[in-house]
Amino acid sequence: QVQLVESGGGLAQPGGSLTLSCTTSTFTLDSYVIAWFRQAPGKEREGLLCNTQSDSSTTYVDSVKGRFTISRDNAKKKVFLQMHSLRPEDTAVYYCAGKPSYGCSSSVRAYSYWGQGTPVTVSY
Repeated sequence: QVQLVESGGGLAQPGGSLTLSCTTSTFTLDSYVIAWFRQAPGKEREGLLCNTQSDSSTTYVDSVKGRFTISRDNAKKKVFLQMHSLRPEDTAVYYCAGKPSYGCSSSVRAYSYWGQGTPVTVSY
């Protein structure tokens, strides 16, 4: 069973930073596209950033461009989401998702494997 586990969420102040991690112990990470999604209360899940097997990244949401970065360490089987200049509107549950096919996507339906999510709250 493919398993993804997010960690690193928590409370941050506006303007602060957090780094989320997505770890897998059950598949070869360098064979998978990994994306970060988030879901705020009462809103649909949205795709934020994606990183391909060749370590090419795409950012889908304008509000996180320049503030959020996705990266991977295949040897450690981890994908990271670095978040800076956090805003209250970044408050959400953050999910990582994976798919073995090539090419990034921001669609929830494109991804076969999901973590359980880690909550991020940005507030004073």
